[in-house]
Amino acid sequence: MTVPKSFSKSICSFEDACQQRKKKLGNHTKIVLTNGCFDLLHSGHVHALEKASKLGDELWIALNSDSSVRSIKGPSRPIYSQSERAYILRSLRFVSLVFLFDHSDLSEEILKLRPDVYVKSGDYSLETLNKKEKDALDQVGAKICFVPFIKGFSTTSKIELIQNLKPEPS
Repeated sequence: MTVPKSFSKSICSFEDACQQRKKKLGNHTKIVLTNGCFDLLHSGHVHALEKASKLGDELWIALNSDSSVRSIKGPSRPIYSQSERAYILRSLRFVSLVFLFDHSDLSEEILKLRPDVYVKSGDYSLETLNKKEKDALDQVGAKICFVPFIKGFSTTSKIELIQNLKPEPS
C-alpha cells in the first residue's frame, strides 16, 4: 500500500524540532513531551494524550520509528507505518508536533529539547522509567508526570480482540 505524501508531512525532523524549541524557549512556551509506538491508536491513547496536553502549552510526541517498533513489539508490528501513525497523531487537535526516534531511549532528545514536562501513562512509575531518560529529565529540570492508564485499552488487547473475531455465517 502506498502512503500519500501528505502523511509524511506530519513528521517533523528532529533538527526542526530543536529549532522550534529554541524559539519556544524565548517566548516561555511550556512544552510537554511524551513518546510511544502508538501502533494502533485507540481511545486509551487519545485519553492519555489529551490529559498530557493539559499540562502545558504544546504537546510534542516522540514517535518510535517502524524499525524501533519491530525491535520492541516483534516482526509483525507495527500495524501502521510511521507516516500513518504520525498523520493520525498530528490530526488530533491537541498534538502540536510529532518527530521520530529510532533507538531504545529518548535521553539524547530530552537533553537537546529540554522539555518542561515529560509524560508517561500510569502503567509507568518513577521506578520503572528508563534510567537514562530519568537522568536526562533530572538534568534538564523537567517535571515528570503520569496520566491515568485505562485497563483493557492496550494495542495488544485490541489486536487479540480482532484476531478472535469470528466471521458471521453467510
